[in-house]
Amino acid sequence: MADSLRDILLDFQEAELVTGVPRRVDVTPIPGKATVCIGPRRAGKSTFLFQLVRKLLDRGVPRENVLYLNLFDDRLRHLQRDGLGAVADAYFSLYPEKKHTETVYCFFDEIQVVPGWEPFVDRLMRTDRCEVYITGSSARMLSREIATQMRGRALAWEIFPFSFREFLDFRGIDGDGPFSTRRRLLVRKAFDEYWDRGGFPEVAGLDRALRIRIHQEYWGAMLFRDLVERHDVAHPRAVADLAHRLVDSTASLYSINRLTGYLQALGHRAPKPAVSSYLEWFEDAFFLFTVRLFDASLARANANPKKIYCVDHALVRSVGSGVLADAGHLLENLVFMGLRRSTPDIRYYRCANGREVDFAVRMPDGSRALVQVCDSLTDPRTRKREVTALAAAMAELQLPAGTIVTRDEEETIPVGAGAIDVVPAWRFLLDPSGVLSRGR
Repeated sequence: MADSLRDILLDFQEAELVTGVPRRVDVTPIPGKATVCIGPRRAGKSTFLFQLVRKLLDRGVPRENVLYLNLFDDRLRHLQRDGLGAVADAYFSLYPEKKHTETVYCFFDEIQVVPGWEPFVDRLMRTDRCEVYITGSSARMLSREIATQMRGRALAWEIFPFSFREFLDFRGIDGDGPFSTRRRLLVRKAFDEYWDRGGFPEVAGLDRALRIRIHQEYWGAMLFRDLVERHDVAHPRAVADLAHRLVDSTASLYSINRLTGYLQALGHRAPKPAVSSYLEWFEDAFFLFTVRLFDASLARANANPKKIYCVDHALVRSVGSGVLADAGHLLENLVFMGLRRSTPDIRYYRCANGREVDFAVRMPDGSRALVQVCDSLTDPRTRKREVTALAAAMAELQLPAGTIVTRDEEETIPVGAGAIDVVPAWRFLLDPSGVLSRGR
């Protein structure tokens, strides 16, 4: 066992680092804390670890000072039984001169598959001068679990599928303005590609048939490995049917009562508490996201219907029936994920007159912004409905600006409470925080 582990550690010393497209995630290691990258399966967490390794090597850190293990490697199955203590023993048997004298940078990919990893990581940081970086598939290593298990000795960053700007990086297109006519055309064409392909890195350059097939494999892995297996679900078909229903209802309202009735109509024994648990598990897995009503009362927010969004709009098209989620819903989902990369504090807003605004967002700097999503404002009735709702919300929240994201329209609309900035989705997704801050 020890020889095999040493061989794996040495193999990494000679392996080529496939670093892919640099991710726009500003990870800052903090002394005494493990750096944790969490997010959905296949979002690029492992590749991001290699990018962090490459930065260390470029900084002059010797390759021998980097310990890397992917715990999904079947040669490491014995660690699930014997624990991770053997890893440090194997490494320092190869490099005994480094123990207690040099910083060792430890990278553990999918460490959550090994029970009892938390005290091991804690010991490495306390006693062996190690700087630790770990990833976990979201269903196994959630931020709140880390906070509890590591007792404040870990700091988590989220890794999602490519943002639009990262997709431009993949395509080799400069997304920084101002835009010449030619570059604007290139960015808009790339947006059409992003609209079709979504953000999962593996499918970014694939044709439609392969993309759909791989998306469906992702779906199965997220649903059964990250949900059914983790929670030992007795009725996996009920979870699968609920997930399909929610994906088909992307950007739409749902209630626990209606979902419970839907599952019971299909013959599932799924009481309301079970359905509530399933929904929490979907969100914990960064698979589906729930957005609640904006309300000062948490009880009222929880009592009202909620909206559902998916981690990737193209995944919706690949696994959904296409009956309920139209282009407008997919655009709203796309904008949601653009906002979600900046902040988890996203609600929908209901005005006193009953009209709704898609997103009331609290940005990282504490400011509040309102965002409405509409495929097109060319129809006068649609324009009136969207502008009236947003203007009413601006007045009620005393905000001088609001934003309407469309597929390809751009203008400024004066309203009584201030002005509404209409922006095309491609421009909004390049810098959601920047677009929203310009109105404040």
